[in-house]
Amino acid sequence: MFYSEEVIDNVREANNIVDVIGTYVPLKKKGSTYFGPCPFHSEKTPSFSVTDNNEKHMYYCFGCHVGGDVISFVMKYENISYVEAIQMLAERAGIALPVPDYSREKAERERKRQQVFEINRLAGTYFFRLLKSEKGSTGLSYLKGRGLSNSTIMNFGLGYADKYKDDLYKYIRSLGYNDDILKETGLFSIKEEGGRDYFWNRVMFPIMDVRNKIVGFGGRVMGDGEPKYLNSPETICFDKGRTLYGLNFAKKVPGRELILAEGYMDVISLHQSGFTNAVAGLGTALTDGNVTTLRRYADSVILSYDSDGAGRNATLRAIEKLRKAHLAVKVVNLRPYKDPDELIRAEGADSFKERLKGAMNALIYEVYSIKENYDLDNPDDKTRFYNEIAKKIALFDDEIERSSYIAAVSREFFIDAQALESAVKRYALTRSAQGFFTAPAKTVKKSEAAQDALKECCRIVLSYVWSDDDLYRRVSGVLEPKDFQIAPYTEMAEIIFSQRAAGRMNSAEILDAFPEMEEREEAAEIFYYKPENMDEEAVRQMLADCVIRIKRNSLEKKLADAADFGEMVALKKEIEGLGSLKLY
Repeated sequence: MFYSEEVIDNVREANNIVDVIGTYVPLKKKGSTYFGPCPFHSEKTPSFSVTDNNEKHMYYCFGCHVGGDVISFVMKYENISYVEAIQMLAERAGIALPVPDYSREKAERERKRQQVFEINRLAGTYFFRLLKSEKGSTGLSYLKGRGLSNSTIMNFGLGYADKYKDDLYKYIRSLGYNDDILKETGLFSIKEEGGRDYFWNRVMFPIMDVRNKIVGFGGRVMGDGEPKYLNSPETICFDKGRTLYGLNFAKKVPGRELILAEGYMDVISLHQSGFTNAVAGLGTALTDGNVTTLRRYADSVILSYDSDGAGRNATLRAIEKLRKAHLAVKVVNLRPYKDPDELIRAEGADSFKERLKGAMNALIYEVYSIKENYDLDNPDDKTRFYNEIAKKIALFDDEIERSSYIAAVSREFFIDAQALESAVKRYALTRSAQGFFTAPAKTVKKSEAAQDALKECCRIVLSYVWSDDDLYRRVSGVLEPKDFQIAPYTEMAEIIFSQRAAGRMNSAEILDAFPEMEEREEAAEIFYYKPENMDEEAVRQMLADCVIRIKRNSLEKKLADAADFGEMVALKKEIEGLGSLKLY
């Protein structure tokens, strides 16, 4: 679904960004810019800016680095889609929107999505009613036995799937829905002899998106059946790898800290006990999509996974993923209890609150886990233990961060700080040398750190190209849009290069190319990039380095895919020539 550029521009122009944001955030004018407290993270000094001039009609927070136009703000604050934000702003301005412009394919997909959402809603209501009926007494008894109140059961919309294997199927069919759409929901298995329910004889947990729409379900079996917990398969509405259970509630909690637990009951128990910033992934393993979602709503994460062996392993894997995403991480000690729900039921909410206060730094937790593999009374084991710690700390690129961890680990484990620092520096140098001398290969996947560095280069170059016509002429002699091979920067480069060539710069056109919030925020960052404490020569050197890095990455990808020997020779020569490239 989309509206024409003219319609979107009319809606944007009719909604002055200062006026709109001013209804949500108290703003004060300083010079030509308005400032106020950021509504997306907690802060003492206002760093949230709103600019309304000929060049920019945008907001940007210098604290949490989110930004965009008036449409982006409404999307993020109200947690609604791009189209819904346009509709909301149009209504605010009294603009009658035309019938949305659908392609046939998009129209069919959107029709299916809305039908699946509606069937999910009907199923959720059916499960809830069944739980409160005589048929659902087994499920209700189970939930009550887990200490859940009536208000908690209602708040999370918990329900029960009957013992009959076609109970829900018959009900939804009776409402006029056919098998073609029921197949799309993940709630039914459709065969020639009829349909069967995916869930039966289970307590049901509706899984909601951030707009409180049911996207899928989880079910806990009553009795000894397997699997114990079952989730909906992925559908047109349900991306399991990006969904966090409880986020529809947790996103409303002030501050940008989330508790990440392991399961439905942990989240529900935590919310009932007042810890309403708790969420859970749909399965033990944290996915990259989960981490991306977490980054949108949090700067720090407190891990509260199960304390058994599987939970500890999952914690270690999660720490690694969260750290790469630049999220601060702590770990709650739940022992001797298995999970948060068990701890709270045994000792109460105040006990869990104290454990939150004493949550362990993620690196210290990792070191304690490493320690379990060594006998520290054995000199050889002790040496290996210290070296493994040093390797771990050497992975941190920031020197101040490394120094802080060396001091903390030395205190906690009674290690000589100078000896540890020396070992860390040795491993850090080895790591740098290995990175420098390792040749790119088709079979070697670029590390996430390298990808992040490449993204930063794309962001820097496009920021300067957008604001500096002279730099555009220099850069366009070396790079073309397709050289920016990381989404969403390829598309951003195409728009910016096109605008520069035509002599017209329009920030709104760039943002409107990205209806998804995450990419809109990435696009907005290019309008606010400012190097700190860098003179003109340093900026020029930085830009030259970034241009070379982007071009090298593009050429190396072409080389990896090249089949013709002559093409390979030419590409290698071009890569070697980058060393003598002069941007200025």
